Amino acid sequence: MEQVCEGSMIREGSGGRAPVPRVHKWWVLANVAVGTFMATLDGSIANVGLPTISNTFHVRLASVQWVITAYLLTICALLPSMGKLSDQLGRGRLYNLGFALFAAGSALCAVSGSVEMLIGMRVVQAVGASLLMANSQGLVATTFGSRERGRALGIIGTTVSLGTLSGPAIGGLLIEHFGWPAIFWVNVPIGVAAFFAGWRILPKERSRVTEPFDVPGAAMFAVGITGLLYAVFGAESRGWTSFPTVGGMVAALLILLFFYLREVRIPHPMLDFSLYRIRMFSTGSAAAFLSFVSLFCVNVMMPFFIQTVMHQSPAVTGYVMAANPVVMAVTAPLAGWLSDRIGPYVLTTGGLALNALGFVALNQLTAEVSPWVVAVHLAVFGFGQGLFQSPNNSSIMGSVPRAKVGLAGGLNALTRNLGMVFGISLSVSLFTYRLRVLSGATGAGPGAVGPVGAGGVAQPSPEVFMGAMHTVFWAAAMACALGAAVSSLRNRPRGDQGSA
Repeated sequence: MEQVCEGSMIREGSGGRAPVPRVHKWWVLANVAVGTFMATLDGSIANVGLPTISNTFHVRLASVQWVITAYLLTICALLPSMGKLSDQLGRGRLYNLGFALFAAGSALCAVSGSVEMLIGMRVVQAVGASLLMANSQGLVATTFGSRERGRALGIIGTTVSLGTLSGPAIGGLLIEHFGWPAIFWVNVPIGVAAFFAGWRILPKERSRVTEPFDVPGAAMFAVGITGLLYAVFGAESRGWTSFPTVGGMVAALLILLFFYLREVRIPHPMLDFSLYRIRMFSTGSAAAFLSFVSLFCVNVMMPFFIQTVMHQSPAVTGYVMAANPVVMAVTAPLAGWLSDRIGPYVLTTGGLALNALGFVALNQLTAEVSPWVVAVHLAVFGFGQGLFQSPNNSSIMGSVPRAKVGLAGGLNALTRNLGMVFGISLSVSLFTYRLRVLSGATGAGPGAVGPVGAGGVAQPSPEVFMGAMHTVFWAAAMACALGAAVSSLRNRPRGDQGSA
């Protein structure tokens, strides 16, 4: 098995690969950006459509929530496997297959006649999304050399955040004017066009790696991570100390432990844990996880604050929330370009430290604050995330050997999705707990899901709401501060240069 050494880097033209023409590089980047945006957008675009879908099929919100959950669980279960397969079968081929599956799954979601069919087709869609997510950063990292990699990954980082954060706004507009199937139909023409463009643009080389694929290991990981996330997703409704929650977590962690023991002993593992011996990779991954945990505390809580406490319309909410991704869209490519010249250390650590201060500032807002002031506060997060994401992705992908760049891209995407899942769970659980304490609703029981008014829980007063929300934001500030501390532990080469 190839050994991963500290500081081993991807080098342009290594392994006999001919340099990619300069113009062609940017067409590859454009195609990858389209797939990345679509895959991340569909992780959040359906959120705003859940009430409409629930009414259409006459099912409870708890059941229709699986439209979101099934998508995220499938992606998390498959990302490392898809990354490993791409290293063996070719990243361009599998990425393009992802377009085809994603477009087909989207069309089938749109024509679903029952919520069960919709959930099943979301799984198909998620298989395609996992192929797109697992290969996007690997394609970029192997197409661009070290002097351009940060800028290129900065653009991909921008599309990740734009897709993740703009989902509710885009979904709301589509549903209002065209109905809920439109949030799936919109992917079909884009996916088909991108598939045919990718067929001509993306590299089709096959890897020289001939090692066997670890099917038992892939199955163990999929079962373990799915079981763990299923227990986390349902913990708020079942209770964090209930037997299904605790038993499910223990069983899932045991499976993942056996998976780890297997992977470190076999000659050709599905997940090469030696990657985590690379300090740049391990510290960057941990910081990214904490970053997305904190980011989704904002993404979950602020729409409820704007509509419930400030009494603003959904349209105003969308405009205010857009401040985060818009500022990040401007900041991330510039930060990526800068990281190619000064390295990632200052940018990544400073970005997370700025976001920690941003949470402190959010806790100073009052119920009478104007929307533009909230937008300015959210813009701070866009700036901090832009400073962090692009240089962090560049340092992670630039620290691994070329033969493992697909696996590294899959693990990086997995880290992002796990951060989203745990951020949602942390914010909802902590908010609901504090809401009960502050309102004295100790007998409310664990059935209240959702921050406000869900599950038959009475809407709290603005003071109680903000008190509970402040607890969530203090926890998120601590996550950001911890992420900044972890980020500061990454290698800081002499001169802090980011070149390979």
